[in-house]
Amino acid sequence: MKKREFQAAILEQSRQPLIVDTVTLSEELQAGQVLVKVLYSGICGAQLNEIEAAKGPDKFLPHLLGHEGLGNVLEVGPLVRHVAPGDQVILHWMPGSGFQSDPAAYSWRGQRLNAGWVTTLSELTVVSANRCTKIESTLAPQHLPLLGCAATTAAGVIGRDAGLRLGESVVVLGTGGVGLLTVEAARASGGYPIVGVDKVEARLEHARRLGARNTVLVEESDVFDDIMGALGGTPPDVVVETTGAREMIELAYRLVSTAGRAILVGVPRHDEPASFDTLPLHFNTVMTGSKGGGTKPEIDIPRLASLAEANLFRLDALPVTLFPLSEVNAAMDLVRSGMPGRAVIDMNA
Repeated sequence: MKKREFQAAILEQSRQPLIVDTVTLSEELQAGQVLVKVLYSGICGAQLNEIEAAKGPDKFLPHLLGHEGLGNVLEVGPLVRHVAPGDQVILHWMPGSGFQSDPAAYSWRGQRLNAGWVTTLSELTVVSANRCTKIESTLAPQHLPLLGCAATTAAGVIGRDAGLRLGESVVVLGTGGVGLLTVEAARASGGYPIVGVDKVEARLEHARRLGARNTVLVEESDVFDDIMGALGGTPPDVVVETTGAREMIELAYRLVSTAGRAILVGVPRHDEPASFDTLPLHFNTVMTGSKGGGTKPEIDIPRLASLAEANLFRLDALPVTLFPLSEVNAAMDLVRSGMPGRAVIDMNA
């Protein structure tokens, strides 16, 4: 493979803006590696956590970021069978079918630049074969990256983690990108009533459009009482927590302490542990963390795409705001501010 240079967003130091600069890839593709031209990349809360070192000190600096995207395959390495040059693919962080390669190594300013099995905030990327799934779809391309994380996570949380049954009530704490699609997944799966909770009114407006019967704006009032009031005084069957905030995790547990199920999607800071009484766990209350909704990419991505094309899962109803790669830090700031929907980097802009 010839030497390739391209633009990428680089995290050089924790809690600092990303650097958009030229990156070099000169190594031949190894077994199981796929070279992809990225078309669109979503920005997930996981990238904000990486920048803020929410899980603790970052041992891999400097490194690339991003884990949901849409792209075209340019080249494949040995042992890659399920995708070929010319294929359009969804890039995802949950492992799917195919060979798992070693992570790619790039160079930047004369030093090694780290990357995992998938990164998407760059014009080109080398991903492991089991982190890309072929797709043919009539959906708007700027919405397709959401199948790499936000949409599949939301559907998996409702269908697999929560095991939602027809007519069960659902409370979604945090209605960002994943939260809004969780509301949609709950609606599509027959959840009722659905209550959306957030501190940003614009997000709650979209939650109502996507199927939330009631919404609760987090203010100085007692959020627990407001949620219970929205449910007519009956505790929820399912609570999905998407923010990772300690107080919201504790609220989720309190809401389901009479035999409901709490699913934790948001990742808490390593230095802000939640605290709660474990007694309800002995009496049919369930509290569990979600790992990407247990997504099986080779199964779930084409299924969700088909449902979206039939308007049964309204992926295109999620607001998407496009940015060029050069404005990735502005996109990150907008996500931090509580923008509705998803910020997506358009690599062709």
